[in-house]
Amino acid sequence: MSPLRNFRGKAIIISAPSGAGKTTLVKRLLKTPLPLKFSISACSRNPRANEKNGEDYYFLTTDEFKNQIQNNSFIEWEEVYKNHFYGTLKKEIDEIWKMEKHVIFDVDVFGGISLKKYFGKNAISIFIKPPSLKVLSQRLAKRNTENQASISGRIEKSKKEMNYINHFDRIIENDDLNDAAKKIIGVVEEFIEI
Repeated sequence: MSPLRNFRGKAIIISAPSGAGKTTLVKRLLKTPLPLKFSISACSRNPRANEKNGEDYYFLTTDEFKNQIQNNSFIEWEEVYKNHFYGTLKKEIDEIWKMEKHVIFDVDVFGGISLKKYFGKNAISIFIKPPSLKVLSQRLAKRNTENQASISGRIEKSKKEMNYINHFDRIIENDDLNDAAKKIIGVVEEFIEI
């Protein structure tokens, strides 16, 4: 531990419609020398082929997730799709701040709004805006992880999420990944030094 006795961890909340590039931008942030640590969310969906429990998410069954809700273990949680829950565990944030790092979140739009309400001025919320819904649809199709019906459902959800863009402190359009990465790094550097 460093000698920072009065360390007050901050929260960096990155939200976007599915496929807008938030996870890629979060990974870029985590590669910088900034004192950041990723908050691993809990979810009740099955892992994708490249995902690992405890690294990408804490994968819980729907019943386990509901038990954690009953035990008041979450800062926030959402039923993003039917029986597909996502949430932020209180103990995860406590552990990150004990390490004297600022916590970074990669969450859906409604989770981002909830987290901002919870952390208030101690957080910055950043909305990653896709260039268009057409580009978003192409990005989702490129992933090759879902069928067309699932992609259509995500696009419909994205249309609704775009209506909440003004609930966020900063908006960064991800038209060019390198440009968006430079912008988000600058925003985070400025926020944690305040």
